[in-house]
Amino acid sequence: MAAAARWQRAGLAEYSFQCIRSGNIFTKGRCIGPAVTPCRKCGCELDRSARHQSQRQGQRAHTQKSFQSTFIGRNIGLWHRNTRSTGKRAFSVHATLTRPVEHTSLVAEDPPGLLAYELVQGALVRWSDNNGKRTPAPPTAVLLHGILGGRRNWSSFARRLAQEFPNWQFLLVDLRCHGESAAVRRPGPHSVDTAALDVLQLIVQLKLVPRMLIGHSFGGKVALSMVEQAKKPLAQPVQVWVLDATPGLVRAGLDEEDHPAELIAALKKMPKLVPDRRYIIDRLIQEGFSPGIAQWMTTNLKKTENGYGWVFNLAGISDMYRSYEDTYLWRIVEDVPAGIHINFLRAERSLHRWHRDDIDRIYFAEHAANWQGGAGGVQMHVLADAGHWVHTDNPEGLFRILAPSFGPTQSRQHVLQD
Repeated sequence: MAAAARWQRAGLAEYSFQCIRSGNIFTKGRCIGPAVTPCRKCGCELDRSARHQSQRQGQRAHTQKSFQSTFIGRNIGLWHRNTRSTGKRAFSVHATLTRPVEHTSLVAEDPPGLLAYELVQGALVRWSDNNGKRTPAPPTAVLLHGILGGRRNWSSFARRLAQEFPNWQFLLVDLRCHGESAAVRRPGPHSVDTAALDVLQLIVQLKLVPRMLIGHSFGGKVALSMVEQAKKPLAQPVQVWVLDATPGLVRAGLDEEDHPAELIAALKKMPKLVPDRRYIIDRLIQEGFSPGIAQWMTTNLKKTENGYGWVFNLAGISDMYRSYEDTYLWRIVEDVPAGIHINFLRAERSLHRWHRDDIDRIYFAEHAANWQGGAGGVQMHVLADAGHWVHTDNPEGLFRILAPSFGPTQSRQHVLQD
């Protein structure tokens, strides 16, 4: 009866499950064919038995329900049922494995539909999703990039963290429309909230235990939205780090600085295929962008038979940036859930992004959280000698600020043992 209740809550028949790989529904061991049908409202795939049951109000409510019914219903409950009935996993995450001395790196290839990701593991981590419940998942930090970025922006920094904190693992994600995830079809709208739901879906499917969310710029708002939308998949306590971004109004650049919206507009005017990387650099510099940004944008190019093309979905990224400007998440900062500690990091040379009102409001939220007696926490940090690109401008300073959240470093552990 307990199993039946769980299945009823998932919106599925008591004795049916779906093979994640083939998409077939099985009832009491008998295959009755595919059970995935387009949702009548938005075209996203939903289980036939978990179609919309009532009217939704607004795109966000519909998107959140789609996440709950398609992912939690189909992949968590069904995986458990399939394991008991066949003794085999309904899906597996295939990965390429390399073993440097200091850490392990897993790069996802399968199953389709997931965001592209890389899992960087410390040397003491002895876990993979194949272990099931036999080996508890180690603490995981999720690293989220900014607009027009990618998971590789965090690669060097994640390897440094894995060296110093060998019992941790670090999930690097290409957000929707970015990097290799641009090839993964995701239902709209393309926004901060749907990007957050994507990452939550990945975390649950990989059966990770996120103890820390680290988001830079756009990724910072994604991290806040993850906390607000899906508290259940986040084991507590959780440290959230929002790097050089505020929960509300986006103040992006002075007249002489690079503005993301202007950069996106400039990229839209360029041909889809260009002869070489130099073409992009020269065009962007002519448009008034800095050589550093122009050079950085070439990391988003891929070679094709007829030249170089973008790896990302520029139209989707344009929608995501508008959502970034329009999304206000002060409510989660000023009413922090129990067990969640939100850290804001302001880059010293990025003052234009931080209005005095934003700083005062965060400090007020910090004092209010302290006064409430530890239900949740808020804290402001300042990274000296850094502009907006904190993990490249001053990676050592960023490491020193983040390090206490992970516990003793490897070098300090050796000192304590001696």
